[in-house]
Amino acid sequence: MRDQDTWVERVNTRLDQFITDRESIVREVSPDLEPFLEFSREFLSGGKRFRARCALLGYGTQHESTPDHVIDVASALEIFHAAALVHDDIMDKSDTRRGAPSAHRRFEKLHRESGWAGTSEDFGTSSALLFGDLLLAFSDELFSTGIAAETNRPAVRASRIEFDRMRIDVTAGQYLDIVEERAWPVIDKLDALTRAQRVVVYKSAKYSIEAPLVIGAALGGATPEQLESLRAIGLPLGIAFQLRDDLLGVFGDPAVTGKPAGDDLREGKRTVLIALAQQELPATDIRLMDELLGDSDLDDSQISMLQATLTNTGAVDKLEEVIEQQVVLAQKAIASAGFSELATQGLTQLAALVSQRAS
Repeated sequence: MRDQDTWVERVNTRLDQFITDRESIVREVSPDLEPFLEFSREFLSGGKRFRARCALLGYGTQHESTPDHVIDVASALEIFHAAALVHDDIMDKSDTRRGAPSAHRRFEKLHRESGWAGTSEDFGTSSALLFGDLLLAFSDELFSTGIAAETNRPAVRASRIEFDRMRIDVTAGQYLDIVEERAWPVIDKLDALTRAQRVVVYKSAKYSIEAPLVIGAALGGATPEQLESLRAIGLPLGIAFQLRDDLLGVFGDPAVTGKPAGDDLREGKRTVLIALAQQELPATDIRLMDELLGDSDLDDSQISMLQATLTNTGAVDKLEEVIEQQVVLAQKAIASAGFSELATQGLTQLAALVSQRAS
């Protein structure tokens, strides 16, 4: 893993090259598809390349150098992530992503400025759905290109199986998230925490860290035992990563998160944080919280009140404890995995990054 410092640069270069190579294909269909190319470049630019780095860390448990075809696989995960965000923003009716307009809002603006028939909202939603689908197709194409260059065919099959399973898990988790946002009136509050934890695992934890680590390691020829070690590392880190994101969705600085403060409250996210808080609240306060959650018109004072409630119930402190517990589980799994010193160092750094407290 001596070339780890160049990973992000190589992934950025590959993504830019991939979109450039697809320009002629898309333009050949119609010049009206130009926004798809423009938005693809914008949505795939920048970022920490977190999932790509995890895939490359996984591969690095087996090899010290990183060939180009592995960069292809890691880059494909970044495109998949972009597609998931496009679809997620549609479902959440989010206005922004990383401090800029979300995809469906960009298509709405295109409709308004072009003077077309129909409503901008309908056009924006439909176009963004197709844009996300195009990104999914791009992701699969680049992943297939990457694994085709690998000569270890059993490793190729193993990596492909993990990639396909990741996509199933994310789709299932996304649906469970939608269910939780709408089924809460008939859900027993005693079950709320378990249900919220399941969403964390399948919507985010597996595909954010566990799946990329395993996909990369499988492509590198990892043994079944090594893959299980990476699952034992990746899943708790993925859970911690998402729980940290849930905190940022309520308390995060918009300048850092690229989202309005308290955005998850306006979207009605039934997170582990909410479930922990409601375990400590009397029935009247639970009803008030339920009435406020999901109200897109919540003002700053209502957001502040909900934030104070989450803090005063001890839910924030409890969530920080859960995050720390998950990181400790991962650290123990790293220590016992038996990977090389370089690989162990990279995984340890990943755990440290995930454990950072929200500012």
